[in-house]
Amino acid sequence: MTYEETIAYIHSVNWRGSRPGLSRITELLSALGNPEKSLRCVHIAGTNGKGSTSAMLDSILREAGYKVGLFTSPYIETFNERIMYNGNPINNDELCRLVSEIAPIAEAMDDPPTEFELITALGFVYFKEKGCDVVVLEVGMGGRLDSTNVIDNPYLSIITGIALDHVGFLGDTVEQIAAEKAGVIKEGVPVLYGGEIPSVKEIIESTANGKNAPFYQTDRSSLRVKKADFSGTVLDYDGMEDLDLPLLGLYQPKNLATVVTAARILNTRGLVIADSAIREGIAKTKWKARFEVLSEKPLFLFDGSHNMQGIDAACEAFAHYFGNEKLYLVTGVMADKAYDAMADKLVRFANKVFTVTPDNPRALAAKDLAALYRAKGVDAESFDSVGAAVTAALSQAKTNNYAVAALGSLYMYGEVKAALEKIF
Repeated sequence: MTYEETIAYIHSVNWRGSRPGLSRITELLSALGNPEKSLRCVHIAGTNGKGSTSAMLDSILREAGYKVGLFTSPYIETFNERIMYNGNPINNDELCRLVSEIAPIAEAMDDPPTEFELITALGFVYFKEKGCDVVVLEVGMGGRLDSTNVIDNPYLSIITGIALDHVGFLGDTVEQIAAEKAGVIKEGVPVLYGGEIPSVKEIIESTANGKNAPFYQTDRSSLRVKKADFSGTVLDYDGMEDLDLPLLGLYQPKNLATVVTAARILNTRGLVIADSAIREGIAKTKWKARFEVLSEKPLFLFDGSHNMQGIDAACEAFAHYFGNEKLYLVTGVMADKAYDAMADKLVRFANKVFTVTPDNPRALAAKDLAALYRAKGVDAESFDSVGAAVTAALSQAKTNNYAVAALGSLYMYGEVKAALEKIF
């Protein structure tokens, strides 16, 4: 198969749909020789912060000298980003070869795997081939029934934080969602909770106790942010001064605290991670689409906030970086998200809203989102494409001296960046 045929095959209708459960991935991996059993992972679940936490930890482990696999979702620009080895995406030839090898096995199953299960198996096979010392493994959705949860002996389980998301699958309270995500906890394996909700902590700690798993919670009492502007963040944490964090957003220091705590725990689990590796790994972390500056003149930001917790974090950052200054917002959302409540939060910062329909079957129509903002008293205009919205927003921003922020869906990132590259 060519690269284009391979990607089309992965996304084909045969594998669509989300059907929680471990029977299909277990059968598929068994037929592939159980590659996951040769891997040691750091398993990362949570509602928000999984990706940034994974990226920082991956960078730190590489600085410590380990061969590291990184499995994340969704991808931002190219599919290959989902499966990384030592900081580089799986190349096209390797991807095509492995999919060609896995495809006939998957097709022979009476109950074929879902798309995510197919990708999970692909990642495990690839990481085994590369001889990874550690795999930073991000959960797709939930935890207990997520296909990544077939691993049985990780170095560490991390639950970054819990908020309402995917309620149709995971439950409609944070406590129900916490119980699902606590399903990643393994017998005797330490678990780190990076959130702050007492009822969630109680559920995760109780689950850990029931599995003789040492329980840790991120302690942010020593976290001191010294500087946070568009050039990056400088902070102190856990005895280390002047850590240089290139990722923007006031939530990133909180993620950093969880990552440093995780590194401390991993040092008790047989890995050797010096403070110098932590410092350098953090400073070299790259992670797209999280309060990322894509243009400086005019200032254009992208943030993949897609649920209420994410929007709250984005609004906190807007207030910090911009004060009372209002912005132009380019936004599109999924129809199954709490978009009305999100708009209630964002209107405070919006001078004008440029709405789009993200490239996803679940997307809310741009005209409906624009009407919602107008009903809330904010000027809003809908556009047929992300490129048209970005072009209009930038043109008006230059004329009226406003900054622009695009947010609401990670699915917009590639189109936003492509539009900016045409303009600049």
